[in-house]
Amino acid sequence: MAKEITPRAENYSQWYNDIVKKAGLAEHSAVRGCMVIKPYGFAIWEKMQAQLDRMFKETGHMNAYFPLFIPKSFLSKEADHVEGFAKECAVVTHYRLKQSDDGSGVVVDPEARLEEELIVRPTSETIIWNTYRDWITSYRDLPLLINQWANVVRWEMRTRLFLRTAEFLWQEGHTAHATSEEAMEEALRMQDVYAQFAEEHMAMPVVKGSKTANERFAGAVETFAIEALMQDGKALQAGTSHFLGQNFAKAFDVKYVSESNQEEYVWATSWGVSTRLMGGLIMTHSDDDGLVLPPKLAPIQVVIVPIPKPDEELNEIAARLKEELQALNVSVKIDLDDKKRPGFKFAEYEMMGVPVRIGIGKRDLAQGVVEIARRDTKEKMSVKVEECVTVVRQLLDEIQNNLMQKALDFRSTHTTQVDDWDDFVNVLEEKGGFISAHWDGTTETELKIKELTKATIRCIPQDQQAEQGKCVLSGKPSSGRVLFARAY
Repeated sequence: MAKEITPRAENYSQWYNDIVKKAGLAEHSAVRGCMVIKPYGFAIWEKMQAQLDRMFKETGHMNAYFPLFIPKSFLSKEADHVEGFAKECAVVTHYRLKQSDDGSGVVVDPEARLEEELIVRPTSETIIWNTYRDWITSYRDLPLLINQWANVVRWEMRTRLFLRTAEFLWQEGHTAHATSEEAMEEALRMQDVYAQFAEEHMAMPVVKGSKTANERFAGAVETFAIEALMQDGKALQAGTSHFLGQNFAKAFDVKYVSESNQEEYVWATSWGVSTRLMGGLIMTHSDDDGLVLPPKLAPIQVVIVPIPKPDEELNEIAARLKEELQALNVSVKIDLDDKKRPGFKFAEYEMMGVPVRIGIGKRDLAQGVVEIARRDTKEKMSVKVEECVTVVRQLLDEIQNNLMQKALDFRSTHTTQVDDWDDFVNVLEEKGGFISAHWDGTTETELKIKELTKATIRCIPQDQQAEQGKCVLSGKPSSGRVLFARAY
């Protein structure tokens, strides 16, 4: 199976596509730019979704659902917002089809034109804030902390499975607050939630920072992001959280009566992550033999394979191990398919990224042991049957931590500090990764660097120290470094 995967060093883009398809994660659909998420891929997304949902609820948020269709007039109410999304919107103009005159099929009924066109949701700020106007009247209604799990449509011209598709799945949080300070605190809190999820569950280290004015979400006052580094040296924006100020409250006239009986506009945030995280998961850990999954997100954490094929004795031991592991909240599969050889099964589960494989063979059992193989390092070990469950439970934690450390080490060796334009270009071309460099703070310089190198400012790191220097391109004064990279 591994021979069917293009090596990363040969063609990284094709390697990624091969993994997505060979591991059974997703495939292209009959609809241009859209994908079919296959059962195994969706099982990973469900684990992501379930954990994030728990984290949202632990921070006081509730789930709701809002319409897929947004009246066109709603998008016109916030100028920056409509400008940011106008070129990506899919528009519904008619509500009925009819049989064609020649009987060859159906056509749009010209008599069924909508009075007002509807936009297929690219994001939900406008429809939600129009709704919040009726939900919020008093300070007693605040804070309002709502999340929605949904699909959105952004008409992308160049698509790539999980990373950029015309339709994708995501969550979007939309909150309302009495003060600017509360809203800002919320935006930063959710950035922290995303970072915690990425690092503790995806084993994907991220840099927390704020976006430049040019890179902010359309309609936001501040955008905070988590940025990850993929194995090809490109950055991936893995999640964003936005402080919206009072922009949407004013656009949709959302006011509340304060404790001092004054009528005031509320303050807002929005934040989201999407199935793009699936792409990040693949590119952070996988290798030339297939998918590599951190145990916390693996649909199958342990697979048990009787060798050379299932029989009563082997099945009984496998069932006992499965029961004991499941009692420790470990997800286990026993492969009882007697039509496939063990070698084929091993390759199949390696391709799927199953973290731990237990082989139960007659010869090993005669010595009271089973063989355990770990996916991350390919190491194999013989373990006494009675110690197997304890070893596997510890091994899952070890694999999770090892994947995180490996990704951290990669990011460390691929983060370079430069102070000279020639060095900037050389590092970008020869090494890639994050480049820490001074920037003069102007959009003009930011766009010029992008034009010359295709590198963008990924974020202004939150933990950066004040440091006087000169902009890597313009030579003008700079008060701190930012992170540049080419990105997905």
